[in-house]
Amino acid sequence: MAKNANNGSIKKQTTPTDPSNPSSMPTDPATFINRELSWLEFDERVLEEARDNSNPLLERLRFLAISASNLDEFFEVRVAGLQAQVYDGLEPQDTPPDGMEPADQLNEISRLAHNFVERQYDAWYHEIRPSLMKQGIILCEHEDLTPAQQKYLDDYYHTQVYPVLTPLAIDPAHPFPHLHNKSLNIILRVEDQNHDTPRQLYAVLQVPSVLNRLVPLPSEDDGKRRFVLLEKVIGPRLDSLFGGFKVAGRVPFRVTRNSDLTIQETEVKSNLLTTVQENLRQRKWGAAVRLEINDRADDEFLAQLMNSQALDIERRDVYKVPGPVDLTALTAICKIDGFRELKEPPFEPQLPALFANRASVFSAIREQDILVHHPYESFGAVIQFIEQAADDPHVLAIKQTLYRTSDDNPIINALARAAENGKQVTALVELQARLDEENNIVKARALQKAGVHVVYGMVGLKTHCKAALVVRREHDGIRRYVHLGTGNYNPITARIYTDLSYFTCRPEFGEDASALFNVLTGYSQGLTWNKLVIAPEHLADRLIALINREKAHAEAGKPARIIAKMNSLVDPAAINALYGASQAGVKIDLIVRGICCLRPGMPGVSENIRVISIVDKFLEHSRITYFQNDDKPELYLASADWMPRNFRRRVEIMFPIEEPRLHHRVVDGILSVALMDNVKARILQPDGTYKRCKPKPGDPLVRCQVEFQNMAREFSEAALASQVVRG
Repeated sequence: MAKNANNGSIKKQTTPTDPSNPSSMPTDPATFINRELSWLEFDERVLEEARDNSNPLLERLRFLAISASNLDEFFEVRVAGLQAQVYDGLEPQDTPPDGMEPADQLNEISRLAHNFVERQYDAWYHEIRPSLMKQGIILCEHEDLTPAQQKYLDDYYHTQVYPVLTPLAIDPAHPFPHLHNKSLNIILRVEDQNHDTPRQLYAVLQVPSVLNRLVPLPSEDDGKRRFVLLEKVIGPRLDSLFGGFKVAGRVPFRVTRNSDLTIQETEVKSNLLTTVQENLRQRKWGAAVRLEINDRADDEFLAQLMNSQALDIERRDVYKVPGPVDLTALTAICKIDGFRELKEPPFEPQLPALFANRASVFSAIREQDILVHHPYESFGAVIQFIEQAADDPHVLAIKQTLYRTSDDNPIINALARAAENGKQVTALVELQARLDEENNIVKARALQKAGVHVVYGMVGLKTHCKAALVVRREHDGIRRYVHLGTGNYNPITARIYTDLSYFTCRPEFGEDASALFNVLTGYSQGLTWNKLVIAPEHLADRLIALINREKAHAEAGKPARIIAKMNSLVDPAAINALYGASQAGVKIDLIVRGICCLRPGMPGVSENIRVISIVDKFLEHSRITYFQNDDKPELYLASADWMPRNFRRRVEIMFPIEEPRLHHRVVDGILSVALMDNVKARILQPDGTYKRCKPKPGDPLVRCQVEFQNMAREFSEAALASQVVRG
């Protein structure tokens, strides 16, 4: 059994690769696409789905809301980071290889984002909203309401809304209030009617987030559904809040704040939990990075908001929109009952056949390694694995990493139950999972209360790998069962993210999983890894070595090809290695959903590289890499994207799929089908833009996610039939 002679300790890597390796050295900035502009290009592809008439109408609306949510995160994290560099002189964690200065990036982002937002609202007002009205889904304006509807909203306002409202004056005695990140607010101009010359004053009112933004109107028995936005209910009735004053003007607005939370090792004083909690409190006061406001706002309203005592933002960071402010609120319309014809045909994830009709998942895994393709095959297999381990009297210990979870997660409940059942249970809960920090703190405390040994990861590194280890006493001794995945232990996202789960009880994987948890939870050095490749110490170098091996094969006239699927491709050293392989003649196909800084199709540099992005109903999330290796192919799954943060600042794993049956399924049944997609795939152009794949005349249309649904059904039916025959 060959082993990778890697030291088992995990340390933060300060440089991505050996400087003596030419693939790691900087090259011409023109050969790289700017990361931030590539993110905006991804949002463009999402918005394109919202404008695609071939998509069901409510799916188009969902894509519009997703494009807005993506833009929120972009400003909260990426724009916030650039502003900190420009205004506060902060050093970037990673120097962009394209050579674009932070100030130039902000200017270009502003230009592109303003144009993007304009097209978002054009899609809403001129395409999606009119189509919804024709289908009987109506978002009403105040002036469109009948007297009966107005009366209904009067009652709703006075009984449900008014008691929750708190107007906040703006004057020398009342400093400008702190506005929560992404909360919807209304700024008002009020006039004192008790003076000969009306005196104008200003106030801010937060639209209560505890109430539904979408207010349904009573049914009129005509088959139509009517709604009003909450701010449209509040606005015309605001005089009731200001006795003796008249509301002379009002506009809704929303502030986006810096929400990045990066903890340096030197910041941790006592323990990581208290440090994260303190940083979370500080994040609520993060600098404003964007102001969205209704386009009715005049200069006086803007002056009230933009001054240094309020938001202190530049004019380019103001986005005047025709409303509604915050398009993510439209997601609620997608969730209304009925209107099945306006949605994608329902698909129920298939129960993985090798787990079906089995009393024990452990007996199934003992027979053969098992691969599960989510969401086409149910995440219930992963839940079943942990739940059975929690209740099985032969299970001695469970160890698991948790990066992003969900409310009422059955895996969390099973771990707690296992501890209560007397098993040795250890959970590594990553407290620094971006925007999930508070949720993870709650889950960590609940697990601790149940008796689970909870650790919080490693200072200076995020633990992003997805691994679970079950130790079981059996008739022939102790056996270790392992689950490794490309996605999180989150049953909610597992229904909408494409990921792969791998189950095995092969001893070499069990040894590696034990070593991994020993490193994460204690102190361990001098280990050797059988199958796992670990970041931050080895994964980047191993990937580059594998790429360079393909390059050497091509130079020797041997078969060489690379297929890699990931969410983002940013790391300069990996990109340079791919350029070198392309120059040697290696055919390279990259399936990169989101950010891609590699520039394909450059003569003499990347003409053998094709990059496609698939944007469809499910979010492409699995990380897969295939190397032809002189017709001795190797296949790897991973938790990591090819980014500096994943390679150098996170604990990640990459692992091989060696069983021929599973190898064939991934290469021919997933990668090859994805590369054939000519419905939802876009091809990256040398200038950084994307163009839809266009099928040649006579070619069949291939939408890979539909093909995967069909294959999951067929695989399940065939496997179940085989079980019946064997029975």
